[in-house]
Amino acid sequence: MASSPSVEDLRLVRAINRTGSVGTAARELRVSQPSASQRLARLERACGTQLFLRDTRGARATPAGQELARRAEHILGHLDEVYDATRAAAAGQHLAVGTFASLAPILFPVLDAELADLPLEQHVDHGRQLATMVAEGTIDAAFIAIADQMVLPRGTVARPVGRDELVLFVPRGVALPGTGRQPLRERDLPFSTYDRGADEIRARLIALGARARRGVTLATTVAMARRRSQLALIPRSALSHELAPGEQLVPAPFRYRLTLSMVTAATPPGRLVALLPQLRDALHLKSVRPERIRQ
Repeated sequence: MASSPSVEDLRLVRAINRTGSVGTAARELRVSQPSASQRLARLERACGTQLFLRDTRGARATPAGQELARRAEHILGHLDEVYDATRAAAAGQHLAVGTFASLAPILFPVLDAELADLPLEQHVDHGRQLATMVAEGTIDAAFIAIADQMVLPRGTVARPVGRDELVLFVPRGVALPGTGRQPLRERDLPFSTYDRGADEIRARLIALGARARRGVTLATTVAMARRRSQLALIPRSALSHELAPGEQLVPAPFRYRLTLSMVTAATPPGRLVALLPQLRDALHLKSVRPERIRQ
């Protein structure tokens, strides 16, 4: 067998992991079940470990199988984009930009408007994966909030776009925080951040008396607060343009700052660099020193 898995191998692993069944995966890929089973067995021999536990209930990924399935999803995702990227390149200059899920609905509309003459290829993933995609040349830039909390891939640099801060979102009719040492005492309070500070933020909210629970995205956290008429702790940029009548943002009961950075190759796209001041203003971020974080 080849030293590297084939595309068919990766598709099979992805399908089995998703469906939980070799037979179902085989039907989805339009191959016979014996053929799929033989391919999986060859792949496991090449890996030197079992990838799926098979029994009458189906197939369950082992830790090794989960890792291979994750990598297969990543690799196949890149392959799916090859033709689109090739056609975009043939049509002229274009930019491929990535960011994380919470920021995508805030960032991409701004870039789309400011770069109306330039085809924009949008990607959403986790910060570390986006930085890796920049290093691989898959995308031109990644806007992430953990650049100063991780080791960047070799050959990439991070330029701060601006500094964000946590604020309290107050839906219409919801009482403001109280006073004293526990201004959030016995208040249910969803929160969300886009850096790695969730555990610290939760602890600080609990110390202030809140019953804190984390929302999976910024939009989810805001929706939770609106539906249950509760305060929410979010980055200011999350609601800089979408406050409904009667809603407001007030200072958080503690200081916590986040830095949004643009990760690129050593030579960044000039159009994006020139756009950083407008982007900072549109997202209501504060200026920071234009230092670069390099691997």
